[in-house]
Amino acid sequence: MEQIIIFDTTLRDGEQSPGAAMTKEEKIRIARQLEKLGVDVIEAGFAAASPGDFEAISEIAKVIKTSTVCSLARASENDVRRAGEAIKHAAKGRIHTFIATSKIHMENKLRMSEDQVVERAVQAVKWACEYTEDVEFSAEDAVRSEVDFLVRVFEAVIEAGAKTINVPDTVGYSIPSVWGERMAELIKRVKNSDKVVWSTHCHNDLGMAVANSLAAVMNGARQVECTINGLGERAGNASLEEIVMAIKTRSDLFNLGTRIDTTQIVPASKLVSTITGYPVQPNKAIVGANAFAHESGIHQDGVLKHRETYEIMRAEDVGWGANKLTLGKLSGRNAFRTRLKELGIELESEDALNAAFARFKELADKKSEIFDEDLHALVNDEVVQDTAELFKLVYLQVASQTGEIPHAILTLNRDGMEQRAEATGGGPVDATFKAIESVVNSAAELLLYSVNNITSGTDAQGEVTVRLSKGGRIVNGQGADTDIVVASAKAYLNALNRLYVKPEKLNPQV
Repeated sequence: MEQIIIFDTTLRDGEQSPGAAMTKEEKIRIARQLEKLGVDVIEAGFAAASPGDFEAISEIAKVIKTSTVCSLARASENDVRRAGEAIKHAAKGRIHTFIATSKIHMENKLRMSEDQVVERAVQAVKWACEYTEDVEFSAEDAVRSEVDFLVRVFEAVIEAGAKTINVPDTVGYSIPSVWGERMAELIKRVKNSDKVVWSTHCHNDLGMAVANSLAAVMNGARQVECTINGLGERAGNASLEEIVMAIKTRSDLFNLGTRIDTTQIVPASKLVSTITGYPVQPNKAIVGANAFAHESGIHQDGVLKHRETYEIMRAEDVGWGANKLTLGKLSGRNAFRTRLKELGIELESEDALNAAFARFKELADKKSEIFDEDLHALVNDEVVQDTAELFKLVYLQVASQTGEIPHAILTLNRDGMEQRAEATGGGPVDATFKAIESVVNSAAELLLYSVNNITSGTDAQGEVTVRLSKGGRIVNGQGADTDIVVASAKAYLNALNRLYVKPEKLNPQV
C-alpha cells in the first residue's frame, strides 16, 4: 500500500498560537513523542527566529533518529544557512524554504516582481541544497496565487533541486472541491512533477483544513502537513489525528496508509495540550473526552449489542484505555524512572529525577490510582514551576461557604523575600488571584481561565491554564494539583513568571 508522508508542524506552526511558545525541554519532549507516534517529518522550528529556537532544533536533531528533522526558512540566505546549521547533526535532515506567490503578498508585503520572486525561490533552494538533499519548497498563499505563476515557480525550484513541493492554503480560504482541482492541475501541468513529492498544508479558518487536505490527497498529494490537536495560528491547522484516522478508517476510498502508530495519538494529544496550555474540547474528533461516549439510549443499546452500529473506530486503537500506573507510594526510584522512560520522558539530571519522584510520592498519598497522564502533568508541572521563578507560592488558605464572601490568605516568595496578602472575591479562585495581584501589581489582562481534569474520578488532578496579556505579549501559565484552587494559583504565578522573563522565542511572523 502506498504511504502518505505525515509532516508534523506542531513545534513550528503550532507554537505560533498565542501563548503557546515552548521551552527547549518541552520541545524535545514533544519531539520524542512524535517520533514514538511514527511521524515521518518533524518541523522542529524556525531556526532564524531566535537563538532559543535554533538551539531547540539543534538538540532535537541530535536526539531524533527515525524521523526527519526539519527547519523552516524564509527565502533569504541568512534563514537558509541558519536552518542548515541547525539540522546538521540530524540522522535525517530537511530544510523547508518558502516565499509568497500571490499578488496581494508580492505587491504589499514583499514588494517584489514575479521575476524577483522566482529568482529568490531558486536561489533559496540552491543554498539549501548545500546542506541537504532533502529540500522542500512552499509557495506561501498558493490558494490565492495565479496557477500559471505557480507552475512557473514550481518548475524552476524543481530544476534547482527541490524534492518536495508544498501547496499551502495559508489563510484557510479554499473549499475541498476547488483545492482538489488545484492540486490535480498543478501535478498535471508542472514539468517533472513525477520527480517530487507533492504536499498540502491547510489552515482551518473556514473549518475545512482536514477536508481540503484529504481532497488534495485524493488528487495526488502524498504528504500532508498537520499538527497535533489541530494547533496553529488563528483557527489552527489540519488535525493530524483526523487526517490519519480518516485515511485508516476509509481505506476503501483512499487505498493508502501511514507509518503512524495510532495507539500513540491520545498520549501525543494529551502531552501537547498539557505543555501548550491549549485544552482539547470534549467533542473534538478522535481525542476529545466525548469522542467515544454515547448518551442516547438508542445509541447505547446499539453499541452494547454490536459496537460497529455506532462506532467506526475502536477507542483503544487511538490510545484511549486504562493507562493506569502500576506503581504506588511504596515503589522505588528505578521503577519510577523506567515508567518515565517508557512514556518518553527523560529528565536531565539525578536532582530533577529526585524532585519528580518526591512529587510522585506526594501525589500517591492523595490518589489511590496513578495514571500515565498524571505523570506527564507531574513532570510538566515540575518543569513549569522551576522556570525563572520570580514568584512562588509558599502558603495558601481559602475560606468559602454559603452566604459568606470567599476570602483568600496567602504568602508569596517574591524574588527571595516573603510577602503576605489577603483578598476577597466572587469565588475562591477570584479571591486568590486578587491576593496575588495585591503583591505583584502586574496590571495584566486575564484572557483565559480553563480547568480540566487530567484523569477520571473525584480525586483526579485538576489542570489549570491561565492566559495573560500585557503590553502586546501573551503568555500561558499552567498548574496541576488535586486541589483546584492551588492549581489555579500555580497557573497564575507561572503565567506571571513567564510575563516577567524575556521570552526565549520570537514569533517568526514578527
